[in-house]
This record gives sequence, C-alpha cells and structure tokens, in this order.
Amino acid sequence: MAASTPETDIVDEDIEPVADETASQAQRVVAAYATDADECIMLLSMLGIAPAAKAV
Repeated sequence: MAASTPETDIVDEDIEPVADETASQAQRVVAAYATDADECIMLLSMLGIAPAAKAV
C-alpha cells in the first residue's frame, strides 16, 4: 500500500455525493453479488450508498 502524503489525503470537503441514479445502479450491483442481506447492508454502508431508512 502506498504511503499517505498530504497531497494524496482525501478530506470530507473533497468528497461529493454521487447522483441518485448512479447510487441506485451501484446498489443493484452490490445486491446481486452479496451472499446475504447482512453482507449487502454492510457493503452498501461501506460504500456510502446505503438506502435511507423509511419512516414508519
């Protein structure tokens, strides 16, 4: 793994959210390859594309 330098560090201000359509497509791909629901949720969360919780 490459060493982290100030020039390559990513800060929160540099991260932009993905478009809704892109996130939706990525969610489908992750769900298709996940072995179960728990793995799917974990991977979506790690990628920052977990669907928003619905209000009951």
